[in-house]
Amino acid sequence: MPNSHRIHLVQGDITKVHTEAIVNAANSSLLGGGGVDGAIHRAGGPAILEACRAIVARQGGCNTGEAVITTGGNLPANYVIHTVGPVWQGGSKGEPELLANCYRNSLLLAAQNGVKSIAFPNISTGVYGYPKDQAAKIAVETVQAYLQQHAFPQEVSFVVFDADNLALYQKLLKKTD
Repeated sequence: MPNSHRIHLVQGDITKVHTEAIVNAANSSLLGGGGVDGAIHRAGGPAILEACRAIVARQGGCNTGEAVITTGGNLPANYVIHTVGPVWQGGSKGEPELLANCYRNSLLLAAQNGVKSIAFPNISTGVYGYPKDQAAKIAVETVQAYLQQHAFPQEVSFVVFDADNLALYQKLLKKTD
């Protein structure tokens, strides 16, 4: 795989990662919530919420699979790309394609904004209930396919919080080395 050097795996807190953009697993209101979303809003401060409110005023919320970009506020990252992952309903309601769209649209938005490095959390695997193994496979395959056709972003990191996800991503990324 010619792009394996562009993909990194990090275990830790995405709000502390030094990268140009981090991806927020947002809800459709864009106004903060639990899990990664709440942590990003808390760490980034009021500038992120203000930017999200402006987006909501302009276009309404954010649909599942879509992405919008805001300032990073107080985060080490310059930008936050908010994407709304699908709620797991058994896998037959378009969830795999919607989840792939989250990664693809976030990468496209990063490229459109000249972002060279981006970090993703495990989208939809918290309260949205997406099985971690299936979500990781979609994340890795979608990012790899995107990077084969695009120069930007130059670096993509998967930021995992727990040992289970770390092991899943290590296994998936090892297959492609």
